[in-house]
Amino acid sequence: MNAPLYNERILRLTTEVPDRRLAAPMASSEKRSPVCGSRVTVDVNLDASGRVGEIGMLVSACALGQASSALLAAHVVGRSPGELAAARDALAAWLAGAGAPPDWPGLDVFAPALSHTARHPAIRLAFEAAAEAAARARGTAG
Repeated sequence: MNAPLYNERILRLTTEVPDRRLAAPMASSEKRSPVCGSRVTVDVNLDASGRVGEIGMLVSACALGQASSALLAAHVVGRSPGELAAARDALAAWLAGAGAPPDWPGLDVFAPALSHTARHPAIRLAFEAAAEAAARARGTAG
């Protein structure tokens, strides 16, 4: 029997999405899924060591996009732009069946979505936006 796509853990995570933008972010990025219309905007400020010190988000997404955004926000502070790019790439590879589960707390909650490829863009949105915003904040192209 397959696990349900929208399980209790995912639904609980939808209530943990931060809903605030940064007043003066170093960089921002907005990503949208053309499949479902989900949209995630991520604002980033880096600290003196070049790691994420503060994040803001605006999330208008399905439950999977909201859950992914909550997981990103819960564990992003202290990560480098390179670590965010690696997490983004590992998530995309895992969803595509071409890699191991990403080394990011909680992403295993999306295992039931692996066979639902139309849902993958919404799951990736927050990680794509955060990686791009952090790279821009660092002064490089996303």
